[in-house]
Amino acid sequence: MFAVTFLFTHWYLSLFCQTFYLHRYVSHRQFELSTGWNRFFLILTIISQGPSFLRPRHYMLLHARHHAHSDEELDPHSPLQSNNVVSMMSKTFREYLSLKCTSEDFPRIVAVADSLVSRIAFVLLYSVLYLTFTESYWYLLLVPIHSFMGPIHGAIVNWCGHKYGYRNHSIQDNSKNTLFLDFLMMGELYQNNHHANPLKVNFADRWYELDLTYFVFKILKRLKVVQHA
Repeated sequence: MFAVTFLFTHWYLSLFCQTFYLHRYVSHRQFELSTGWNRFFLILTIISQGPSFLRPRHYMLLHARHHAHSDEELDPHSPLQSNNVVSMMSKTFREYLSLKCTSEDFPRIVAVADSLVSRIAFVLLYSVLYLTFTESYWYLLLVPIHSFMGPIHGAIVNWCGHKYGYRNHSIQDNSKNTLFLDFLMMGELYQNNHHANPLKVNFADRWYELDLTYFVFKILKRLKVVQHA
């Protein structure tokens, strides 16, 4: 029971931080956060992504390149430019490492989270939790999933979202809406909708499309945590 609960919670918390904070806030500035809430969501992102934490400004630069060259040769993660999902993510990783350091909102916090010591500590924490709260060493096989949570989410979104599904908008890339898998991705798999309107907070366009992150956004807006840009 612990394994299911922990994996489920970690999956959706890490995913929410990636789509809400790194994607919609840092990369597109679809809404505004106060300094305090910006720091809060950065720390939450660090906790939820753990060993796979990405520097926010690096994420922003990589994502800007993706939109500027979607499904072209310079796209850092397009299934049209890679033979398989592993080679696509390897290309993304190489391009991420090649990015030059840029200013961060909270450089000391980011530097600690980006350190090797921090990443190893998270892997050890996952291992200790499974050793403590489960009865079999086999559960340690789940540790790599927790450790590479961010890249797993990125692989699903960029491979499926530009390969499988339907299109609401005729635009010059291969972006698709992968509706049947989006319950796993909280709106991120409406790639065609997003590429057509990258500044729109709600990634869903049709009545049958549900962007779960947008519903959380509306709650946070009512609580005055976020404001429209």
